Amino acid sequence: MTAFPHLFSPLQIRGRRLKNRIMSTGHDTSMPTDNLVNDALVAYHTARAQGGAGLIVMQVAGVHDSARYTSHVLMATDDACIPGYRRIAEACHAEGTVLLSQIFHPGREIMESADGLLAVAYSASASPNERFRVMPRALDQALIDEIVAGYAAAARRLHAAGLDGVEVVASHGYLPAQFLNPRVNRREDGYNGDLEARLRFTREVLAAVRAATGEDFIVGLRISADERDPEGLSEDESLQAVLALQGELDYVHLVAGTSASLGGAIHIVPPMAIEAAYLANEAATFKARLAIPLFVTGRINQPQEAEQILARGQADVCGMTRALICDPQMPNKAGSGRHDDVRACIACNQACIGHFHRGYPISCIQHPETGRELTYATPNPTPVRRRVLVVGGGPAGMKAAAVAAQRGHAVTLCEATGQLGGQVNLAQLLPRRAEFGGASTNLQRELQLAGVEVRRNTRVDRALVERERPDVVIVATGALPYWPPFEQAGELQVVDAWQVLRGEVKLGRSVLVTDWRADWIAPGIAERLVREGHRVHLAVNGTHAGESLPLYVRDHLAGELHRLGVAITSYARLYGCDDSTVYLQHTASGEPMLVEDIDTLVLCQGHRPLDELADTLAGLAEVYRIGDCLAPRTAEEAIYEGLKVGWRI
Repeated sequence: MTAFPHLFSPLQIRGRRLKNRIMSTGHDTSMPTDNLVNDALVAYHTARAQGGAGLIVMQVAGVHDSARYTSHVLMATDDACIPGYRRIAEACHAEGTVLLSQIFHPGREIMESADGLLAVAYSASASPNERFRVMPRALDQALIDEIVAGYAAAARRLHAAGLDGVEVVASHGYLPAQFLNPRVNRREDGYNGDLEARLRFTREVLAAVRAATGEDFIVGLRISADERDPEGLSEDESLQAVLALQGELDYVHLVAGTSASLGGAIHIVPPMAIEAAYLANEAATFKARLAIPLFVTGRINQPQEAEQILARGQADVCGMTRALICDPQMPNKAGSGRHDDVRACIACNQACIGHFHRGYPISCIQHPETGRELTYATPNPTPVRRRVLVVGGGPAGMKAAAVAAQRGHAVTLCEATGQLGGQVNLAQLLPRRAEFGGASTNLQRELQLAGVEVRRNTRVDRALVERERPDVVIVATGALPYWPPFEQAGELQVVDAWQVLRGEVKLGRSVLVTDWRADWIAPGIAERLVREGHRVHLAVNGTHAGESLPLYVRDHLAGELHRLGVAITSYARLYGCDDSTVYLQHTASGEPMLVEDIDTLVLCQGHRPLDELADTLAGLAEVYRIGDCLAPRTAEEAIYEGLKVGWRI
């Protein structure tokens, strides 16, 4: 008997049987080559099908040449796409997983082009896009007809490839939403006016898709419940639209937000600062009015959250994409009573959507095997069992130990303190970052399952290694805060971020936080101190706060700092301080900038490697450095290096 009876109940949709209510939603992977399915994408979806997902909706397939919103989008505009899609369909069907694909035209939402030139974008009207600064060209009737035919042709190809259906993307302010939205659609023909006129384009698309496919072919629609933008679709407008369209659909898939603005785009992949399962109540409003199945997606990270949504009747299927990126085996684990073994997503956005925005194949900081299935999907048992000593219980050390033990090595992990987790234990203390602590919890569970011997409060030196006589030593001793050289005169209090987070110092009322990395540490310190009653100024050595962060994390953080009234100075290099003034230097002009009446200077200036051990172990064993002791970076690099060294030894 499963602990999640609603989540693991089947659902029939137009003759197709979903074995459970877990859906991997359409999400770009940056994996395709030449805009076609490749081996990496087949392996990626196969892993999630083998993990037990009931439904996989593939990433958007462009329906017209003008739909190329990125250089690596999948295109379904030519029969050459059929063999690749067929490979994924066969792999998913072999595991009992239903497979759909999104079909897509972005309209004015063009992110980039293949050759670096600005593309000509088309929309319902010449209404500019704020986020990408695109002024689109209004579609004429001939091009509308051509795009509608493109939707039909794409659906025909996907049907021929053996997919079970398609999902028409009308969410996040893309082309169908641009016709539906009366603040974007300013046409003076039959495509604008009342609701029926603004739905005309979508109806033509749905009718063309139905005509081009079979009676057993699923056709769904994804739409934003609310675009979370003053110029976006409201909940009532979206609800009225799907009520009008439901007779032509097999399901409605509900999300939130719009690609058209920075604030609205946050909801495309909501970061950890946004509440888990936060669209459940909006989904319930739609579910109560609809006569067809409702799917919902929005920070549903764990099976218990999905079970609750389904048990309350708020939706029929739950999109759990990042949960499946983080743990492809999540459905199998949850369905077999091993829900404590599920590696829960922490919504850091760093290696999933963060990679996509930089043009790299998506992965996961906790599960770097994701996106690298061609390398790491096949088990790699060691032919010779070796004794492995891992020094340091942060993310790098824990991952290395777990992987090495899974492969059959005898692994001991020594941690100098009483607590595993390393800097994760500090990260979780920042406002709205508590979920980051899950990275440590998940890795500790992996250690336990792999049978790693863990010794806390054990500092490793050469003498200990001589006694233990390991074959391999993996040094993962981490880093410490970096204090750069700068001019100091007077008695101004100077502390670092670690001291603040550990509660080791009492700060003055007026605080300047210097931010060298332009990541989430200094803004998090600033937010925490404001909430504690301090007056805070943030000085960023970059173009803006959060410059190195994933976009949606950055923008949500920027909004919060603005609401809290934190003063921010960018292009700011720390130069010096005296009794109450901090001296900064503009990194572009070289001119001085002074911040006066400061009581405390908080340094968030990056880290320096803690690397005194490895060189002392020459001749005793094979020695590897990983993580911050090799070079201070982020948890993503640390965990990936742990995987790599654990895989190779």
